[in-house]
Amino acid sequence: MKFFRTLSMALLSLTLGLATLPSQAEDKIPAPDFTLKSHSGENIKLSELRGDVVMINFWASWCVPCLQEMPALEKIHQRYKDLGFTLLGVNVEQDISEAKAYLKKVNVSFPILFDLNNQVSNEYEISGMPTTYLVDRDGNLRKLYIGYQPGTSEEVYMREIKTLLKE
Repeated sequence: MKFFRTLSMALLSLTLGLATLPSQAEDKIPAPDFTLKSHSGENIKLSELRGDVVMINFWASWCVPCLQEMPALEKIHQRYKDLGFTLLGVNVEQDISEAKAYLKKVNVSFPILFDLNNQVSNEYEISGMPTTYLVDRDGNLRKLYIGYQPGTSEEVYMREIKTLLKE
């Protein structure tokens, strides 16, 4: 499948933790659609967010870098949420009790979704934690980030979000 071949190539180029996915019209890769239940109980469907720049952050409560990144993601969410940006945190654990306990301690206002059967994380071929995708306003995968580097990751995220918001 074209998505997975391109993703594999992108993963090979991750020397700095960043892969640029194709941006030419004929090479655009649609983000696989999904619907997941959120921490608040509502269902969120990715395709219904078309028109926004969407960041999808796959995380787990056992992943120390994921937990370190969460407050930075909240700041990014607060900064861009009124400009056509949506952040989705996708927890990949089958037992979500630890994730829910963590969410009681940390104050995040962006939607946290639960991928209980790992269907979405498998479709996105998640191989490391955290993994973050940026999806453009047309619903195409544009950026892929694996891992978290305090300070550096946030700068890269914000630069790319600004670029996609201007398109």
